[in-house]
Amino acid sequence: MPRQPRPSDAAAPYPTITAFFQPIVDLRHGTVFGHEALVRGPANTALHTPEALFALAASESRLTEFELHCAQTVFAEWGRLTAPGRLFVNLSPDALTAAMGGVGSACWLARMLAQNDISARDVTVELTEHAASGPAEGLARAVQALHAMGARLALDDFGEAHSNLRRWRELRPDMVKLDKQLTRGIAGSPQSVELVRAIVGFSHALGTELIAEGVEDAKDLRVLRDLGIAHGQGFLLGQPAPTLQPTLPAPVAKVIRDTRIAVMPYATQPSQPNVLRSLSVIQAPALSPQTPVDEVSAIFQQHPDLHALAVVDKGRPVALINRQAFMNDYARLYFREVHGRRPCLSYGSESPRIVEREDNVESLLGILMSKDQRYLSEGFIVTEQKRYVGLGTGHQLVRAVTEARIEAARHANPLTFLPGNIPINIHIERLLDSGADFVACYADLNNFKVFNDHYGYWRGDEMILLLARTAVQHADPHRDLVGHIGGDDFLLLFQSPDWHARCARVIAEFNHQARDLYDDAARESGGIEAEDRQGVMRFTPLTTLAIGAVRIPPGMFRHAEDVASEAAIAKHEAKQAPSGLTVREARAQA
Repeated sequence: MPRQPRPSDAAAPYPTITAFFQPIVDLRHGTVFGHEALVRGPANTALHTPEALFALAASESRLTEFELHCAQTVFAEWGRLTAPGRLFVNLSPDALTAAMGGVGSACWLARMLAQNDISARDVTVELTEHAASGPAEGLARAVQALHAMGARLALDDFGEAHSNLRRWRELRPDMVKLDKQLTRGIAGSPQSVELVRAIVGFSHALGTELIAEGVEDAKDLRVLRDLGIAHGQGFLLGQPAPTLQPTLPAPVAKVIRDTRIAVMPYATQPSQPNVLRSLSVIQAPALSPQTPVDEVSAIFQQHPDLHALAVVDKGRPVALINRQAFMNDYARLYFREVHGRRPCLSYGSESPRIVEREDNVESLLGILMSKDQRYLSEGFIVTEQKRYVGLGTGHQLVRAVTEARIEAARHANPLTFLPGNIPINIHIERLLDSGADFVACYADLNNFKVFNDHYGYWRGDEMILLLARTAVQHADPHRDLVGHIGGDDFLLLFQSPDWHARCARVIAEFNHQARDLYDDAARESGGIEAEDRQGVMRFTPLTTLAIGAVRIPPGMFRHAEDVASEAAIAKHEAKQAPSGLTVREARAQA
C-alpha cells in the first residue's frame, strides 16, 4: 500500500495551476453569497482540466499532496483580493484529515489561513468523495477541529457516489450541495420535485442549508427557489473565471426576485397507491395439504368469524377452502366417517384468487371487472413476494379499490390527467403565501348535460378533453396552472399578465372546435331537440364555454376555499354573459 503523504513532505514539481472562482448565489435575495474555488492547469495542454490534473496525481500516488498544493494556491490568490467574501474550497476526506493534523495553530490549514490573512469564519470546506476514504474516526476528528477553528463544512455532490444520508447524519455539515442529477430538469420532473422536497424537510430537521448545483435553466431556478433551497450554483448564475463575480446578471436577478411562483410539475397519470398496504389483512391460520378434514372443521369451529382457510405448501398458497361450502358438506350424513381423515386439499378451490400486497389500483380493478366473481363469496388470499400472509374479503377489496380511485382522482383527474382538487388547493395556498397577484378563472360548459345525455358519455368525454387541451395550449406552463375539479368544471390560475387575452382565445377556439362534435343537422340548426333537466323536450343551443375571472390581490384571502368561492361566483355571472367571459373584483369575506 503506498505511503499516505503529509503536507510537510517535500513536493516534486507540479504543473502550473491557476485558481478560478464560480459564484454561489443566495436564492432568497438574488445576491452573490460566496465563491467556490476551482483549479485549471496550463492552457491549451492535456492537463488544463481538473480531471486530468487529479488523474495524474492519483497515478503517482500523490493525490492528497496535490490537493493540498491546490488549496495553498487558492488561499494565496484569495489573500491578494480585497474583501472577497466567503470562500468554498474542495478537499477530500483524506486531504481534510491531513490538513487538520497537529494541534491548534500548528495544523496546516490554520497556518495557511494565517499566512494569507484569511479569517476561518469566511472559509467553507467542501468535502468531496469520489472514492473510499480512510478511517471514519480520523475524519470525524478533523471535522470537529475544523468547526473549533470557526470554519464551516459542506457536503459536496449529495446524491452521488459516497455522498449520502449516512455521511450527512454522521458529520452534521453546515451545508449540503445537491448534485446536478437531482436538480437539472427539475421543472419538468414531478419525481425530482418530490425527492428534493423530502431533502429540504430533512435539512430543516438537521439545521443544514442547501446549495443546488447545476442550475442552468431559469425554469429550474424558479422551482428550486420555491422549494426553499437557500443557495444555488451553475452556469446560469455565473461561470468559473479567474476573477470574482460581484453581482448577478440582471435577467437572473429578476427571475429570483420575481414574486410570481413557479408552477410545480405534476404527474401526468393518476397515482396508483399500493392498496393492500393500508388494508387490514385477516391473520388466518394456514392449512397444509395433508391437514385432515376433521381438523379443518375444528379450526372453523374455533374461529367462527373466518370465511375461509388457505391451504399452503412450503409458504405458497395452493388452494382456498370456503367455510360455507365446506361446512355444508361436513354436515352431510356419513361425511365425517368417510372423509374425516382424508387430506383437505381435495376440498378446496385449486385456483383461488390470489392478490399480491404490492398490486396497484389498476391490477385490482381488473379483478373487480373480470368475469370470475368468486372473490365476492370466497374472498381472496393475500401474498407478499408470493408467500402467504393472510386473507381478505370481497367487500374489503371493493371498498379499498373504490377509496383508492377516489383519492387518486383528487390528485390527478383520471380522464384529463390534469391536477385535481388537492394540487389545485396546494397551488392556491402557495400563491396566497407568496403575496403574488393572480387571477382565478372558473371554466364551465353551457348546455353540456343535454349534449352528454343526447350523444352519450363517450362523446361527452371528448368534449371535456377538448376543453382540457385548449386550456393547456393557451396557458403558460411555468406561470399558469390548469386544474380539473371534476366533470366539466375547470379552474385556471393565471400569473401571466395577458390572462384576459388568453381566456378570450380559449373561449373562441373551444366554441369553434366544439361544433365538430355535433352531427350535421345539429350544426345547421345551431342546437339539438332534447330533454332538459326537467325532462321537457326543448331546443338547446350548442355547447359553449363560460369563464368567470376574479382578480385576487395580495393579502385579501388566507385560504384556498375563499378563492374558489369567489371564482364560483364569477362563473355564474359568466354563464349569463353573451361573450362567455366576465371579470369581477374580489371581495373580502366577513
